[in-house]
Amino acid sequence: MTVSLKPVENQSDLTSTLTDIAAAATTAARALARAPADQKNRALAAMARAIRDSEAEILAANAEDMAVAKTAGLSGALIDRLLLDHKRVAAMADGIEVIRDLADPVGAVTERWTRPNGMTIERVRVPIGVIGIIYESRPNVTADAGALCVKAGNAAILRGGSDSFHSSRAIHAALARGLRDAGLPETAIQLVPTRDRAAVGLMLSGLDGRIDVIVPRGGRSLVERVQREARVPVFAHLEGVNHVYVDKAATPDMARSIVLNAKMRRTGICGAAETLLVDRAAADAQLKPLIGTLIEAGCEVRGDTAAQGADSRVKPAAEADWSTEYLDAIIAVKVVDGVDAAIDHIERYGSHHTDAIVTEDQATADKFLQQVDSAIVLHNASTQFADGGEFGFGAEIGIATGKMHARGPVGVEQLTSFKYRVRGTGQTRP
Repeated sequence: MTVSLKPVENQSDLTSTLTDIAAAATTAARALARAPADQKNRALAAMARAIRDSEAEILAANAEDMAVAKTAGLSGALIDRLLLDHKRVAAMADGIEVIRDLADPVGAVTERWTRPNGMTIERVRVPIGVIGIIYESRPNVTADAGALCVKAGNAAILRGGSDSFHSSRAIHAALARGLRDAGLPETAIQLVPTRDRAAVGLMLSGLDGRIDVIVPRGGRSLVERVQREARVPVFAHLEGVNHVYVDKAATPDMARSIVLNAKMRRTGICGAAETLLVDRAAADAQLKPLIGTLIEAGCEVRGDTAAQGADSRVKPAAEADWSTEYLDAIIAVKVVDGVDAAIDHIERYGSHHTDAIVTEDQATADKFLQQVDSAIVLHNASTQFADGGEFGFGAEIGIATGKMHARGPVGVEQLTSFKYRVRGTGQTRP
C-alpha cells in the first residue's frame, strides 16, 4: 500500500489521510518485525545510496525552504539548522551506513536465567511498533529517524517542520526508494504530507491506538504540547539548557577551548551550552579570559555582577537568562561558590539535558558526574558531543530528557521494547 503525498484540502481529508497512514504503518511494522537483519541492512545501504544519488534534488528542495525562511526573517541559528549542503547530505548518508553496520537489536537476549522449577526465562529485545516523530527545522532528522526506526524493526510516521517541508519530502523520497529496492514496504517510513498543525493533534491522539510512541524534537512549546495532549507514551526531548562549569582546578587553555566549542561550534543545536558557571576560587584567573574569548568570537554575554565587573562589554543578566535556551550566539555567565553551588544551580535552572565540568580534580569531577541529574554529563569535554553520532549510534531521533528507559541519545536500542520468553518441560503452578 502506498499513501499519496497529494496536498490535504480540509480537516476531513486530513483525518482520512492520517488514518490511512497509520493503518499502512501498522501493516508495515508487522513486516519489519519479521524482516531478517540482512534485509533491513540492504534497505539501509540502498537508502544511503539513494540519498547520495538524489543530492541535487535534495539541495534544490532545500533552496526553496531556505528562500522562504530568509523572507520570513528566521534567525541565523535557525537558518543554520535548516541549511543543507554537500557536506551535510553526505553526513546523512554516512550516518545511515553507520546504523546499517550496528548490531541488530531485535531478538537480542539481554538476560537469561533458570528458575528452581527448571523453567528458563529470557528477556528479549523486540520492536516497539509504530513510532510517531514530530520535529522542527532540521531536515536531516527525516533520514536519521527513518533509518533508526527501520534498523530497530519499527515503522515511522514523520511530521517534519513547516520550514523544512520541501527538504524533508525530497529526503523521504530517497528513503522510500531504498526500502523498495530491498523489498520492504515503502510505508515503513511515511511523511505527513501537510503543514497543517492539526496533523500534530491527530498524531497525539494515537490514531485509534496505531501509534505506540511519540518522539517530539523541537522547542519548548512543541514538547509541552506533546506532553499535555499525547494519549500515547512520549520519549520527551526537552530544551537544552546546558551548562559548562569551570572549576578552580581547571586548566585555563582547556577551559577556554571547551567553553568556546560548547557555545559557538553550532549555536542552534540542543547540545550547545547556554550557561557558563565559574568557580569563585578561579574567577580572578579564569573569568576575564573566558568572557573575552566568547565576545571576540561574536557571542553576546549576559552576566551577574562578577561577570560584568570582569568585562565592561557584559550585559546584565535577568533572572530568565538562567533558564533560557538561546539557540543563538548568546550565553549567560555566573560565578558560583564551588561545585556544590554549581550542582544546585543546574538542578534549579537546567533542563536535565547535558552538563559539563572542566577540572583536573578527579574527586570534584566524580561528584559532579554523580550528582548532576542530567541525561548526559561530561568531564573535560564539550557539551556539543551530546549527539547520537558521536556516541557511536550512527544518528539519533533526539536526546530524551525524561527518565524512561530511553534517556540521552535515542538510538536503535532505545527504539526497542522487550518481551519474556519462558521455556518449560511441562511445569504447572501449584
